[in-house]
Amino acid sequence: MSIRFGVSPIAWSNDDMPELGGDTPLDDILREIAALGFEGVELGGRFPREPAELAALLGGHGLDLIGGWYSGALLVRDADAEIQALQPHLSLLKALGATAFVFAETSNAVHGERGTPLAGTPRLRDDQGAQFGERMTRVADHVQAQGLRFAYHHHLGTVVERAADLEALLRNTGPSVGLTLDTGHAALGGIDPLAVIDAHPGRIAHVHCKDVRREVFAGIRERGASFLDGVLAGMFTVPGDGGLDYAAVMRALARIGYAGWIVIEAEQDPALANPRQYAALGLQTLKQEAAKAGLQ
Repeated sequence: MSIRFGVSPIAWSNDDMPELGGDTPLDDILREIAALGFEGVELGGRFPREPAELAALLGGHGLDLIGGWYSGALLVRDADAEIQALQPHLSLLKALGATAFVFAETSNAVHGERGTPLAGTPRLRDDQGAQFGERMTRVADHVQAQGLRFAYHHHLGTVVERAADLEALLRNTGPSVGLTLDTGHAALGGIDPLAVIDAHPGRIAHVHCKDVRREVFAGIRERGASFLDGVLAGMFTVPGDGGLDYAAVMRALARIGYAGWIVIEAEQDPALANPRQYAALGLQTLKQEAAKAGLQ
């Protein structure tokens, strides 16, 4: 079983809230990521989109491009239109040798809206599930045919947030629709990541590891605050600094023979949580638990 460890730059510079780390030079971020021992990095909002320029930038730090988030709109446009819209993103990932196409439906999402409480998360109507799934399967088939794994990202504030949402997605889509299993979003969305790994091993295409502070999240819910308020308050952190059992997560991945990237993606305010220190703790935790579980 072969795994590689990567990181998202979001802890250094937040795409949804540019005021968080937005003045940190990109070259400094990549230098720190490489110095910590990560092999790859996910695409950040400040990264250049010209393939040769991006390849030179990452290559100068010895980093591979893992993949990158794509904001989909399958609730408001058909599969053909989505496939056309995603071509620049797909072409960039292919050119850089990335393996994961991370997709999330954001046409009606609220996770980027500071003024909208998490209680306002959109829900799919029962009569929308089949069409949504059919469109997504067609998009995933296209991405897979281009040599990347389609990895749907369940996410707080989106239509795939809760366990019921995820199960409906899996019921209504074909096997080309893999998952970005995000341990933090799973835990706070009421999804058991271990159960998902065991029940749907063939769907685990990509793994994001973030830890959670449940008491902070509970306060956010109680106050009717937003997803971004939760980020600022510290509801997320890195593996080893929260309440999730990463020994169990690594054992579950070992049981299914997972091979691919394991990515630390724990957005916090870098002024309060030094990204280098926290990323180092997360990487140390994951490497230790992966080795114990037999993930190589």
